[in-house]
Amino acid sequence: MEKYFNVQPRFIVALWGIETDFGRVTGFFPVVSSLATLVYDGRRGSYFEKELMHALNIIKGGHIKMENMKGSWAGAMGQCQFMPSSFVRYAIDWDKDKKKDIWTTKKDVFASASNYLKSVGWNHNQTWGRKVYFKNKKNVVKFKKWLELKKWSELGLLKDDKTDLPTVKIKARLIIPKNSKNSGYLVYNNFESILNWNRSNYFGIAVGTLSDHLLNQNLKVSSR
Repeated sequence: MEKYFNVQPRFIVALWGIETDFGRVTGFFPVVSSLATLVYDGRRGSYFEKELMHALNIIKGGHIKMENMKGSWAGAMGQCQFMPSSFVRYAIDWDKDKKKDIWTTKKDVFASASNYLKSVGWNHNQTWGRKVYFKNKKNVVKFKKWLELKKWSELGLLKDDKTDLPTVKIKARLIIPKNSKNSGYLVYNNFESILNWNRSNYFGIAVGTLSDHLLNQNLKVSSR
């Protein structure tokens, strides 16, 4: 699967872990009822109406029965928490049973998440970013642009263990979490792909950090 999609498994498992505690907490709200309610809520009615139509088409397509289509209160579904529109764009029937089952079939879950990241520009040759250390926050907080790692080194940034940054030619931008004094995160283009999944920097950092932990633990996961 990794060779097919060119997405490292540790990132897929990290997303899976953050979204649904590795498939254990996928939501218990009836998706169709939840979306129908949100259509009439008034704030984003047109958006949720489109999602509702997608959900009904997913049921019509035989991927899941209505009574089994459960998810979050906002309609995010399955072990990878796809909205219905994301299901339509990215869900994959990896086991070829004619159902894109992101609820109970791990192969479909992992393939669908991999397809998502691949489709939004994932680069298999890069990681997501890294935690960094700096002595003076004032010297670096003003830099909002993408800069080469060499430039960040010249500005005084070091790895979290206070050793030099890599010498590879790659651009990164700096994220400094609120209340952080001497540490932040240099993130690469793959981080932007994670943000396409969820626009929260904290979500992206959590996924990246967990993926690093999985790498250090020599990740092994069964898709059965």
